[in-house]
Amino acid sequence: MNRLGHSTSPYLLQHKDNPVDWYEWGGEAFAEARRRDVPVFLSIGYSSCHWCHVMAHESFEDPGVAAFLNAHFVSIKVDREERPDIDAVYMSATVAMTGSGGWPMSTFLDHEGRPFYAGTYFPPEPRHGMPSLSQLLEMIAEAWNARRGDVTDAAGRIRSLLADQASPGLEPAGIDEALLRDAVDALARSFDAEHAGFSGAPKFPPSMVLEFLLREAARIEDKRALLMAGWTLEAMARGGMYDQLGGGFARYSVDARWAVPHFEKMLYDNALLLRVYAHWWRLTGNALAERVVRETAHFLLTEMRTAQGGFAASIDADSAGGEGRFYAWSPGQMQEVLGEVDAQWAADLCEVTATGSFEHGLSTLQLRRDPDDPARWQSVRKRLYAARAQRVRPGTDGKVVAAWNGFAVSALAEAGALLSEPAWVLAAEEAADLLVAVHLSADGRLRRTSRDGVAGSSTGVLEDYASVAEAMLVLAQVNGDTVWRERAQVLLDTALTHFGADDGGFFSTPAFGEQLIVRPRELGDAAEPSGTAAMAQSLLTYAALTASDTHRERARSALTALAGLARRAPRAAGWALAACSALLDGPAEITVNAAAGHALHALALRGSAPGAVVIVNGDGPPGTAMVCRHHTCSLPTSVAEALAAQIGARH
Repeated sequence: MNRLGHSTSPYLLQHKDNPVDWYEWGGEAFAEARRRDVPVFLSIGYSSCHWCHVMAHESFEDPGVAAFLNAHFVSIKVDREERPDIDAVYMSATVAMTGSGGWPMSTFLDHEGRPFYAGTYFPPEPRHGMPSLSQLLEMIAEAWNARRGDVTDAAGRIRSLLADQASPGLEPAGIDEALLRDAVDALARSFDAEHAGFSGAPKFPPSMVLEFLLREAARIEDKRALLMAGWTLEAMARGGMYDQLGGGFARYSVDARWAVPHFEKMLYDNALLLRVYAHWWRLTGNALAERVVRETAHFLLTEMRTAQGGFAASIDADSAGGEGRFYAWSPGQMQEVLGEVDAQWAADLCEVTATGSFEHGLSTLQLRRDPDDPARWQSVRKRLYAARAQRVRPGTDGKVVAAWNGFAVSALAEAGALLSEPAWVLAAEEAADLLVAVHLSADGRLRRTSRDGVAGSSTGVLEDYASVAEAMLVLAQVNGDTVWRERAQVLLDTALTHFGADDGGFFSTPAFGEQLIVRPRELGDAAEPSGTAAMAQSLLTYAALTASDTHRERARSALTALAGLARRAPRAAGWALAACSALLDGPAEITVNAAAGHALHALALRGSAPGAVVIVNGDGPPGTAMVCRHHTCSLPTSVAEALAAQIGARH
């Protein structure tokens, strides 16, 4: 009996009709494994994962594979986006056993949840040195029945290794100018001077590192930092990883030129990048930055917004015809829409060729140079977009993830304030209202996900508390409503009470949450800021807004715990480094004695000083602003030019 039909996870619902007798994660599955004395097969993925779909079609829909799984295993399916804690534990095991990881993740567990064998995708027949899934299942079943002692020993060793990794023995380091200077130096050494970015293929958007570099460019006018950030932001926006018709970014580029993406679109990428591009525009006034901000905000509001006012988790890579077919074009397809003359012009501009840059003679659209006729390009873009809308759209994972919606609220609220788009700010407020109404309980605890306005069962993890708190603090600065600051305090204090570690850092899961085989701690950034770094940033922002020394010291303790990682691997610590940049700069506390929306308030929000906060105060001398750093304040001023000079705002 397949038990996924009542799940709130779109990913699990994709598997509800498999012949595999899937269980959701929980005690029932492990009790059944003990009763039958069989191992557990744990499969982890997410709804927009291309290779998860492939493995499902090839294997989990196959009656023969399903029959063997049902006879010899208890099978559990987990949505990594709903349960990042489970994913983190077993991804660590997979990487430890195989040297790499990814999704779909395939792990075999004993009755205590200890892994003894792991991998990712397995094909339906032997291929490229990999066994087929059927062969692997037979080998695992034989080992379980004939060599149980070896299996138990392996599970014990891996459990011990995971426990050691979960207690990393952090090396605290000082937060000083040398830390940030050395980080910029290290990033410069790894910078791709030909195509931008900080690695070869595949290239993922380095959102947190870019935020750090922009902050250093603003704080000390570091020209190298601005060059690396600006070049990377431009390269991503001009390549095929950016949707030149509809706005928004795909998950990553499979090549070094940012030309051919893996086509799934994730909320966290687009929200984080929207905020970074808004900060790039704030610092430089770059026209490309403004275009990307406007198009990406439009994409979020038209393609990822849910009926309840939140934002969906992701848009699939696959649609009718396969991965990327919704987005890619051939010259002939362009001619059908545009006519011969415009099609030739557009194909040259967007690098659409007869051989194609993608698959099957299709090309991704790139915009490596600005069009010589902007009005013509806008006409072409609208016609291609309308024609594309008639294609079968990729599926959308409509669940609302608390942390990722926090990213979206922060980005839309800031971008809306910077570019005078009140509709964006309103959308941010409505998403935050949904988080309060559906995800936040009266005791200050968060649910990780919801769908169709109904909260899921998963407990919020550290990144949820930190990122939702950050979003509320951004709203408090943009609209001047102190209720958002009060709600942020509840979340931060709940996290301080239930997630704190003895070394000043934080665990990923709360003390009141489910106890897995180890309690995970993710210190470095991945596709999103690490929970610890996100907490440090939110604590620092709250401290600056409220003059709370307690929250500031907790932020400093967390950053001190991460500073050793930042010294060794700055690419994995971009968000922590960004918070350190703010800490060294103050951060600036800009008190505006006027109502929200006043010209001085708008100017204060345009300040590029790292991590600067804006406090709307109706009690001081009207129409003035004052800047404080490190407990020292300037004289109040009503002169816009004077305020702009103090906070690095273009005026």
